[in-house]
Amino acid sequence: MYLLLLAVIYLTFISLGLPDSLLGSAWPTIHTAFDVPLSYMGFVSMIISGGTIVSSLLAERLNQKIGTRTLTTISVLLTAIALFGFSTTTAFYQLCLWGIPYGLGAGAIDASLNNYVALHYNSKHMSWLHCFWGVGTIISPYVMSYALTHTSWTSGYRSVSYIQFAIFAVLILALPLWKIHQTKQTEETSKKVLGLKGALKISGVPTILVGFMAYCAAESTAMLWASSFLEGVRGVTKNDAAAFGSLFFIGITIGRFLSGFISDKLGDSKMIRLGTGIALCGVLLIALPVTALSIVGFVVIGLGCAPVYPCIIHATPQHFGAENSQGIIGIQMASAYVGTTLMPPLFGLLANHISLQLMPIYLAFFLILLWVMSAKTEQKCAYRQEP
Repeated sequence: MYLLLLAVIYLTFISLGLPDSLLGSAWPTIHTAFDVPLSYMGFVSMIISGGTIVSSLLAERLNQKIGTRTLTTISVLLTAIALFGFSTTTAFYQLCLWGIPYGLGAGAIDASLNNYVALHYNSKHMSWLHCFWGVGTIISPYVMSYALTHTSWTSGYRSVSYIQFAIFAVLILALPLWKIHQTKQTEETSKKVLGLKGALKISGVPTILVGFMAYCAAESTAMLWASSFLEGVRGVTKNDAAAFGSLFFIGITIGRFLSGFISDKLGDSKMIRLGTGIALCGVLLIALPVTALSIVGFVVIGLGCAPVYPCIIHATPQHFGAENSQGIIGIQMASAYVGTTLMPPLFGLLANHISLQLMPIYLAFFLILLWVMSAKTEQKCAYRQEP
């Protein structure tokens, strides 16, 4: 049952990644179909991000009331319904409306499952689970590409919604499997709700929130602006830049697969430092005025980013106590989405008014901030690792 439940959780992480790259791959067609500016994708993505922030902050209360298995199952159903809703839209405002339930469902899955895995499974599984999230992000663009070639973008969304409904059915059938951790889970969720104010009073929480936000700012900026940097600064053609930009995703997916083999041996803190150091080496490579090194640099940044997110989450129960982990992980998810939502557009403004050449400096700033904040968190929480 232990391995079977783990397989179900892996499947759920794929479902979490499936919709994340769907909007971007379909948007060139969607904005033309609805006759809206290309930039309007930002409105949809910000609505989705807003929903994820809200549900991440509410995850602790919801988890205590209905439990992880029920919350996860309902959230997958919510995202499936939202994706099906996307496939029925006939106007732009409808996309915005369907973005609300999608964001709410995605945030709840992310916060509750990350906490569950951090409490009950080894660090390697956290790395591999986030690798499977990457698998989901790779699958859906191919689904959309097939749909655009043979039918329309709505068929792509409908196909992914059917996959989500199938995963929902698996979760319904797998509900009894969660009983293997039920006693421990009941004890952990019987505590008083920590809340945002309570979490911020715990030593080390404010610093890790800043560090997590900084990491997600660097990761999302590299994801979204790699192709533009290669084209605008290194002179790579548009087609090649688009292809090379995907190397970051390959780097982070492979990196999370590989880090699963060493994370238990090195520990979360060392993996965070190692990953940050590798990512900074990648930033140095893209700063050098050599096109080939810049291309390699984005792969290296992806490899370096790979262990940071899962290891920060997995270290939360150890740093702050299992009884506080759900509340703190929910807040960490919210801080992550703040970094993901706000910092890439900020770089866009800087690039527009100054230069795209600022990208290495921008990435280095957030990675160094991550390094400093994670080190301060370790110092503040050191007493928790004492025998």
